[in-house]
Amino acid sequence: MRIALHTKLKPGAEPAYEAAHGEVPTELVAAIRAAGATSWTIWRSGTDLFHVIDCAAYEKLLAGLAELPVNIAWQARMDEYLDTAHDYSAAGAAAPLPVVWQL
Repeated sequence: MRIALHTKLKPGAEPAYEAAHGEVPTELVAAIRAAGATSWTIWRSGTDLFHVIDCAAYEKLLAGLAELPVNIAWQARMDEYLDTAHDYSAAGAAAPLPVVWQL
């Protein structure tokens, strides 16, 4: 399954956000893969972030990461930069961008 998400950075947080992603903990990368993700790409346009995630099941991916200390620490770090925090609730699992057209 492929999921697309849109999040926003706080104005001025762009350099720090990009720098942080040069330091993603290997333990977090392993946890994301173990939770079912095969790829996760983030694009940035100004303060807008666009994520595309390939995974077996998005709900399972979120559930597999929600309580992990490495993910909790990473999300706390990202909260410094994000205008809106990532939502690990059931409502968040239902919040990906809908597909409008595909070639």
